[in-house]
Amino acid sequence: MMISYDGQVALVTGAASGIGLAAARAFARSGAAVALADWNADAVEQAAAALTAEGHKALAIACDVADDAQVEAMIAQTVSHFGRLDAAYNNAGVQNVLAETADTTGQNYDRVMSVNLRGIWSCMKFELRHMRRQGKGAIVNCSSLGGLVGGAERGIYHAAKHGILGFTKSAALEYAARGIRVNAVCPGLIWTPMADQMVAAGQGEALKGMEKSVPMGRVGRPEEIADAVLWLCSDAASYVTGQSISVDGGFIMR
Repeated sequence: MMISYDGQVALVTGAASGIGLAAARAFARSGAAVALADWNADAVEQAAAALTAEGHKALAIACDVADDAQVEAMIAQTVSHFGRLDAAYNNAGVQNVLAETADTTGQNYDRVMSVNLRGIWSCMKFELRHMRRQGKGAIVNCSSLGGLVGGAERGIYHAAKHGILGFTKSAALEYAARGIRVNAVCPGLIWTPMADQMVAAGQGEALKGMEKSVPMGRVGRPEEIADAVLWLCSDAASYVTGQSISVDGGFIMR
């Protein structure tokens, strides 16, 4: 199925690398004008410049999604530059420091929740304010397999990712009759810079163990998540809202 975003505007957070960058590229190559947002200003500028060099319309925005003022400015800048906002993929996220629940710190909890859960809430808040005036839009939030199952020493991360699904379903109910759809993707084991960081932190063996549990027998590619995001934001998914789609090689079937 060919999905076209000609004449439409998409926003992707966490767009400087990994799944976010793959989604931004996919939107652009499907015809959308794309706002790429990331806390890493230099990296997101380079990502947007690469898309512009390919002939696409791309805008780089430095944004820390944990800061409501920056998120509000991100939406305003996107709409001011491109004139509208049709699709948003709220992808930005961080990992927690591995620790058993009894040994976790408030500082780590606040950091992860501020980005992974509050950041999703803040992005939706300002995206929805524009989309409801516009009368149409589609949002996809990035949860995780961690939003569906537990994980030893990853309780903070998993709690945030579970919370994303609650926000997704609630917002989907609020706006279902107003032309706005809200869904979530739950990526499985995908090779991204976050996975590289886990290896560098000594979690390589744990990743190998997870890979053995994937029925397809391999790690996923960022582009495979991007394909799901593009479908969920498109008219091809016009009757789909409030859903969490696992893209995980079959992992969650176990």
